[in-house]
Amino acid sequence: MADRPATAGIEKAGDDRMIVADDVVKSFGHFQALKGISMALNKAETVVIVGPSGSGKSTFIRTINRLERHDAGRIFVDGIELTDDIRNIAQIRSEIGMVFQSFNLFPHLTVLQNIGLAPRNVRRWPKKKAEEKVMQLLERVGIPEQAHKYPAELSGGQQQRVAIARALAMEPKIMLFDEPTSALDPEMIKEVLDVIEELAESGMTMIVVSHEIGFARHVADRVMLFDDGLLIEEAPPNRFFDDPQHERTKRFLSQIL
Repeated sequence: MADRPATAGIEKAGDDRMIVADDVVKSFGHFQALKGISMALNKAETVVIVGPSGSGKSTFIRTINRLERHDAGRIFVDGIELTDDIRNIAQIRSEIGMVFQSFNLFPHLTVLQNIGLAPRNVRRWPKKKAEEKVMQLLERVGIPEQAHKYPAELSGGQQQRVAIARALAMEPKIMLFDEPTSALDPEMIKEVLDVIEELAESGMTMIVVSHEIGFARHVADRVMLFDDGLLIEEAPPNRFFDDPQHERTKRFLSQIL
């Protein structure tokens, strides 16, 4: 392979594309965080993005639901192009759930209330329907007994599982995870990764920014390396980790494996 950044051939993607990024550029002042990212994510696919700090990983996934406005290029989510139209942004956000490094739970609300807030206020679900949905989600993430506790009464791992359940409550088609375990103590990481793995096995379409290499090997359909605002290499996990083609990928893996 030539020593140049990879660009995922979006023209090769099939009709199941849920996200398409075409030459996406983003700058913060004079700093260019994204230098032309092109990739496609298919339905029910899990992509894990790895790379050093400052490589553009988090900025990229934040452009997908307009938490950051891209400066150039095009982004499509489930066939809808992301534009400045507020209605367009709202429609795309309704299809995407996002989980951050920090849990962002309301401290004055119980777990039940935190998760049920958006379905009741945005979807206008009646209280009983929302609470039934919340309990189903708490069962799914393994903490139904925490429903009536407040965030301060939970461990970091439990809080992150609540944050995942809250994102799922809006019934998104796509989940984005921005380093969801980076704020957790080591013993809490596995319980959160197990929930994300179950989502992958269930067919949820996902992009996960993560430093958890074992998780990427085991769960990802594809692994991507970002560096310096570029998509350097992408491949199925076995090939990415065992037979990297790009010299930058080889250097990155030599430092973390």
